[in-house]
Amino acid sequence: MDGVKKRLSESIQFRLSVALSVAILFVATAAAAFAFSSSFDEAHELQDDVLRQIAALLDRPGAPAPSAPHQASTARKSLEKQTETPIEKPLESDESPRVIVEPLTRDGRPIAVSEPRLASAATLPDGLRTLDASGRPLRVLIRTLANGDRIAVAQEAGVRDDAARESAWRTAMPLLILVPILLLVVADLVRKMLRPIASLSAEIDARSEHDLQPVRTDHVPAEVQPFVAAINRMLARVEQSVAAQRRFVADAAHELRSPLTAMSLQAERLGHADLPADAHTRLTTLRGGLERSRKLIEQLLALARVQAAPAQRADPTSVLAAFRRVLEDLMPLAEAKRIDIGVEDDPDSTDITAPVDEIELTMLIKNLVDNAIRYTPGGGRVDLAVRDAGDHVLLTVADSGPGIAPHERARVFDPFYRLQGNEQIGSGLGLSIVRTIADRMGAEVRLDHVDTHSARGLLVSVTIPLRHAARIRLDPQPGADKRRAIS
Repeated sequence: MDGVKKRLSESIQFRLSVALSVAILFVATAAAAFAFSSSFDEAHELQDDVLRQIAALLDRPGAPAPSAPHQASTARKSLEKQTETPIEKPLESDESPRVIVEPLTRDGRPIAVSEPRLASAATLPDGLRTLDASGRPLRVLIRTLANGDRIAVAQEAGVRDDAARESAWRTAMPLLILVPILLLVVADLVRKMLRPIASLSAEIDARSEHDLQPVRTDHVPAEVQPFVAAINRMLARVEQSVAAQRRFVADAAHELRSPLTAMSLQAERLGHADLPADAHTRLTTLRGGLERSRKLIEQLLALARVQAAPAQRADPTSVLAAFRRVLEDLMPLAEAKRIDIGVEDDPDSTDITAPVDEIELTMLIKNLVDNAIRYTPGGGRVDLAVRDAGDHVLLTVADSGPGIAPHERARVFDPFYRLQGNEQIGSGLGLSIVRTIADRMGAEVRLDHVDTHSARGLLVSVTIPLRHAARIRLDPQPGADKRRAIS
């Protein structure tokens, strides 16, 4: 839970959404309150104007002046005829904004009114005011007519307030209803605006550790472009540093190759000389050390060439042709250990091509077969096979050696890593070169046991993706064994 809270607190999208939502809620609430208050006051002003208009109509020449309840009714009917609008309706509903018109004086003398709550209005001056009568407030307009009579035009304040409140709610309600919709729209817009940053993050995360090309700035927001430019400058510095290290390794390996070759020749000549048995034993140890050094230098040069070469589109390469070249180079080593090595025929006798560089494919297979020969005991077996799996090529090298324990399979791809108790001549760079080449091809390397029950043998599977698989038909050989040597 703490981790989730931390990620949310550090998320620009979350913080921006929250900030905009809070701002929208604050502004919308203030606007709704202002609209409600303004509409409420405006409704009251309109209701007061209605009272003034009714009083003005009763003050017109020829208008009957109500002097009694009956006369008030007559005046009201006359006013209704003039305005075509009923002034006082029967009290059918408590929410009806009923208008009460009552005479207060006649010829300067007070008269009885039909509405007892207006009796105290006769002594009040002209104007609008709110009277509290029997706990029910009235909004009353008192006016002196041109003939000297005084009248009171009134409405119940509670009914007025209900009508004004209803009008105010109708004004503010659309704004309040639109606020949640606006919050959802803002959240969606923020997510879409930050989508280029998420795409940029996914693009950088999908890169391999060897891809140091500059990050594209297409469709990147202007606010993020300085950050992307800084990343590109950093990638350029890293690429320069890596290139310098690769040049150093290549130059050092190249400079060491010549003296080691000379020392190997001298040791070989010395082996033909008449030396004591103890000297021959030491000479054998020396030649073994020189051989390990020569192998290390060759693999360092190979690794430097693979890492420095730019990735480029390659023509389809025959896998069986690569098998043939590798076996021609390593057959003497296999014969010296009496290892049965061969290639398993594809069931339909076809060769498979892969869209990879021919030299890189040969180097990958050679390192796998060289490791298999070196770690397989004398009299063992090494099988090479390739299979078209539709959207990829599956290349396998299987041996009858001790295999690699599952907990060490991730480490064996590290440069210079060697298994514990290993006495074979090697530098620990073979599988590291294989992994580097496989990454350039976009291939996947997997290690398994050949026999899972006895945990013996090593099966190396290389899955090479195919965009356009191609096959080359070979002439079948009647009666041929499942395995064949390529000559």
